[in-house]
Amino acid sequence: MRTKLLFLLLSLFSCLVSEAQTLEKMNWFNEPSDWSISDNKLSMTVTPKSDYWRISHYGFTVDDAPFYYSEYGGEFEAKVKVTGNYKIRFDQAGLMIRLDHENYIKAGIEYVDGKYNLSTVVTHHTSDWSVIALDNPIESVWIKAVRRMDAIEIFYSFDDKEYILMRNAWMEANRPVRIGMMGACPDGNGFKVTFSDFSVKHLPDTVRTKWLESNR
Repeated sequence: MRTKLLFLLLSLFSCLVSEAQTLEKMNWFNEPSDWSISDNKLSMTVTPKSDYWRISHYGFTVDDAPFYYSEYGGEFEAKVKVTGNYKIRFDQAGLMIRLDHENYIKAGIEYVDGKYNLSTVVTHHTSDWSVIALDNPIESVWIKAVRRMDAIEIFYSFDDKEYILMRNAWMEANRPVRIGMMGACPDGNGFKVTFSDFSVKHLPDTVRTKWLESNR
């Protein structure tokens, strides 16, 4: 009995450790010149004249904005709190999920024509863009992404309690992805943004779980 209890406790501890996020052990893609980590928060000045976009509508491709990430496989729930000092058209910051330079999703706040917008860009060779305009400026927003099989659901929240769906997008299943925090500043000279409460939680594989339940 004691052996079984010890095993269960060790297993629980192992799961908790595996879900804990250590910002210092993550990686940069397009590292900005000014960034810091303190109290498990990432702060950075977003690189001027940088963005992620491919081809459609504007006719150009750019892949040079800062992205701080770790790699995860399987199904997951990722979440982060975003607080930015947006100033110029297209200033943006949020969560990014990336397979490669032709396949990624970025979601967060984007400042357009003097308004704050909940913004999602889904890219599969070419990019598309969807927005939800906000009536008033906000200090912070929580962005959550849930990956199940070949779909990723994107949610937003203003209090980390009630989450509202803002996009459901396809992404190839059964391939590891890079998950993390991104900022872009296509028009301006950079702005400050802070990311906090970043977490990625493993979710049991949906297909395997259904198989196990039907084959008991």
